[in-house]
Amino acid sequence: MKNYIQADPWNIIEEGFDPHLNKISESLFSIGNGKMGQRANFEETYSGESLQGSYVAGIYFPDKTRVGWWKNGYPPTFDKVINSTNWIGIDIYINNVLLDLAQCQVTQFKRVLNMQEGYLQRTFRATINEGQEIEVNSIRFCSIADDEIGAIQYSLTALNFDAAIKIVSKLDGDIVNEDSNYDFKFWEPVTDRQSENGVFLQTKTLKTGFELCVGAKTQIYADGHLVKLNQQGVLQQNKWIAEEFHLDIASGNTINIIKLACVQSSLNHPAEALLATCEEKLAIANTVGFEKLKETQKVAWANKWLQSDIQIEGDVKAQQAIRFNIFQLFQTYTGTDSRLNIGPKGFTGEKYAGATYWDTEAYCIPFYLSTAPQEVGRNLLVYRYNHLEKAIENAEMLGFKNGAALYPMVTMDGTESHNEWEITFEEIHRNGAIAYAIYNYINYTQDRDYLAQYGLEVLVAIARFWAQRVNWSEEREKYVMLGVTGPNEYENNVNNNWYTNYLAVWCLNYTREALDYVKQQDVARFEAILDKISFDLEELELWQEIANNMYYPYHEKLKIYLQQDGYLDKEQWLVKDLPASERPLNQKWSWDRILRSCFIKQADVLQGMYFFEDQFDLEDIRRNFDFYEPRTVHESSLSPCIHSILAAKLNDEARAYEFYLRTARLDLDDYNNDTEDGLHITSMAGTWMSIVQGFAGMRIKNNQLYFQPFLPEQWESFTFNIGFRGKILSIRISKGEMEIENTSSEVLDVQVGDANYSIPGNSSQIINI
Repeated sequence: MKNYIQADPWNIIEEGFDPHLNKISESLFSIGNGKMGQRANFEETYSGESLQGSYVAGIYFPDKTRVGWWKNGYPPTFDKVINSTNWIGIDIYINNVLLDLAQCQVTQFKRVLNMQEGYLQRTFRATINEGQEIEVNSIRFCSIADDEIGAIQYSLTALNFDAAIKIVSKLDGDIVNEDSNYDFKFWEPVTDRQSENGVFLQTKTLKTGFELCVGAKTQIYADGHLVKLNQQGVLQQNKWIAEEFHLDIASGNTINIIKLACVQSSLNHPAEALLATCEEKLAIANTVGFEKLKETQKVAWANKWLQSDIQIEGDVKAQQAIRFNIFQLFQTYTGTDSRLNIGPKGFTGEKYAGATYWDTEAYCIPFYLSTAPQEVGRNLLVYRYNHLEKAIENAEMLGFKNGAALYPMVTMDGTESHNEWEITFEEIHRNGAIAYAIYNYINYTQDRDYLAQYGLEVLVAIARFWAQRVNWSEEREKYVMLGVTGPNEYENNVNNNWYTNYLAVWCLNYTREALDYVKQQDVARFEAILDKISFDLEELELWQEIANNMYYPYHEKLKIYLQQDGYLDKEQWLVKDLPASERPLNQKWSWDRILRSCFIKQADVLQGMYFFEDQFDLEDIRRNFDFYEPRTVHESSLSPCIHSILAAKLNDEARAYEFYLRTARLDLDDYNNDTEDGLHITSMAGTWMSIVQGFAGMRIKNNQLYFQPFLPEQWESFTFNIGFRGKILSIRISKGEMEIENTSSEVLDVQVGDANYSIPGNSSQIINI
């Protein structure tokens, strides 16, 4: 665990430059706006260890799968969001010496991610040659107000010497992905040009044919005067174009560089018009100017924070952590485009390929339902509906029939692109998470029209998959499910994973309810759907039979649900008995040893108890929690939040807080020694869940908001806002009381513990807890 980030309620702060921590910092200080994003690479040259990353949402490449032995059904490609044109580069030569923090003495260094206003700031002093000192101050942001615009303000002061300066402000499209399976470059050039509005570079992805046009205009001021391009003006190479400037500055003087960029893709503009539209938009941005763009950024983020902020009194590290998580979630996804989704690393790294996993449905949707307009959550579900036909094709390739759908474990466009067989073929619980998200969305919003318009077709296709995936066991006289991998990926190819079996039955039952509802509400639409998907009502009889006769592994003596058949055949260790030198297991143990151990990567049985807590009594949950948590190493970022929520439900406030702090500061403190690969974006939604569903105990019960709150002893209070069916509530929980402010004009009914309250519009009520 690394603790070099300073505690601050609104900022992520790094003081001092340690090259060994640079890749971690590049992840932590990443910026984005939902449409594009980048790691916190330096504007100037840096020859030290670094992962250069600039990514554009929705643009991907089908990288050829690399496996040791091919199995039938393997996807031929691993689709991934790819590194794109680097627009931030500003090479600076000072008296013919290239500024490079890996090659000079850095005497002062500070990096600040201002989360309140949405920008990255960096200042440093360096000695470059025989005592010559410079000072640099840079500010950079990706505009959330206009998600095709990025901006840099970069100033350089020669502190104790006169300097001849050369500046090369570039667009570099000749880039690679660190995770390219065969060290392949994914882009080919289309065109480049220079005009009075800047330089422009248009490139195209091989195979997928996405086109990207990036434009940049650089303006340099010295002594208040605009510096003109030198006689050479523009430099051009393959997939590379730059503006070059020469100037002299006297000791103590400062030059200011303003670089504005426009990033446009053929996802949103006709490819043949990209160059023209990019130039036009960049010209407008330059007319507006850096300061006004920065002010607009501040206002846009203020509007985001208005509904989503969580305020914690008495614990600065916890306050910083929750804001960091919320900030990165909104930098990754804003919900305006149903073609886009949320990669586990967002725009902060290349691991997990920027693709969509089940994390979105299980963890992210609750966050966006409460903190963003309703269409944001709806768009996440529409994304899956739009991929339904490919999910059916994916199931067909594995031998399923009759419109059964298996949604991919990893995808960009609906096609499965994960190439580890124990995941691709076996981790099928992701299907259930998608069905659960439909239920969760409708239960929260009451947008039941979604069922008839989109959701019912998805639910039926998933139910058809489950009905074919089980088989009848003569030995048990029950339906069983063989050869699966549950959420605990430290087990592969197991029989009767309890969570998967339970989730499958819930899906079958919920789909039957959804069919009944749509039939009652809109017979014509119901019949049209049945005709479209060739649905035979006799399928319902099989679903009912499976639901009534599913096998669930259970241990009578311990009175716990077994994670899978044979789990107790494993040698039963507890995590507390593991030497610290052997953690994390996935970096210290062989995979064979992990698979034979009892250790659990993340919530598995407990994931099911989180989803379906009302179907178990508290003692059931407690017994399973007390058995499984001591065997859980929490080496998945998705693990601590579920344990925090369940611990809160069990009134185990100490462990609820312990797990909250672990999930909240997972990246800031580099708990699992992997932050340098990128941030854990999807688990950040779990951090929000730990507070709102954990400490505040928020649920939807009896069609209304329900709370069962407690205040962590380390805090004086915490306050959060909830958007619920067109209303905004402000909730403050302090010692002994809970204040609910209803900011809408309508009466709102809520339940707190066992008591019901009606809170008039535009008023608040204080409740003793």
